[in-house]
Amino acid sequence: MEITDEQLATIMKYSLFRNLVDSTGFIDEEVLDKLKLNVRSLLESEANLDKSLLDLCLDVIYHPNMKAFGLHQLVLLYIDWTNQQEQNDSANEEDKANR
Repeated sequence: MEITDEQLATIMKYSLFRNLVDSTGFIDEEVLDKLKLNVRSLLESEANLDKSLLDLCLDVIYHPNMKAFGLHQLVLLYIDWTNQQEQNDSANEEDKANR
């Protein structure tokens, strides 16, 4: 399964991983089910359906191969991606300041 920047941005936009994992830090099938319920609730409450959220559901979250291990890998990828975004943002800020 390949994850795109757009899908990671959608996760960020909707804060899908915020408060998802409990204090134990373990990602199991219950955590995956919680994510699916949260996303389903978002889809049902959206007045105008967000295509990026729907695509994320179809391609990633509800993918037949998405299990607890896959979600764990997705969370790790998301953390790396957000760190990279922050580094890019700070580099852009420095470039603007030096001009």
